[in-house]
Amino acid sequence: MSELKSYEGGCHCGQVRYEVQLDLSQPAIQCNCSICQKTGTMLSFTPVSQFTLRSGEGALTDYQFNQNIIHHLFCSKCGVRSFARGKGPDGSEMAAINVRCLDGVDLNTVKTFQYDGRSK
Repeated sequence: MSELKSYEGGCHCGQVRYEVQLDLSQPAIQCNCSICQKTGTMLSFTPVSQFTLRSGEGALTDYQFNQNIIHHLFCSKCGVRSFARGKGPDGSEMAAINVRCLDGVDLNTVKTFQYDGRSK
């Protein structure tokens, strides 16, 4: 059963802020690809219809690599990567939320799944 809840989050300096609906009862992904391992992200994915960027669109810098499928966005002021944009396996627009950037979430309670992105 889905436990969809509303969360707010954003970057360190507060320039980028968003609201998102997520089911954090599902494991968040900890990926070992070259960028996720270096930045320490813990990702939860949601359709873009459940994500609203409240502020900071102009502050975002886009970084792409490899197949240029995912838009790895970060705040141009503080450098924090609070979310990314991309497409799911079925081609639908998705937001990848860095769970570490959500307000009031106890990370010790979030289940995780180790994803081997390095081998993909």
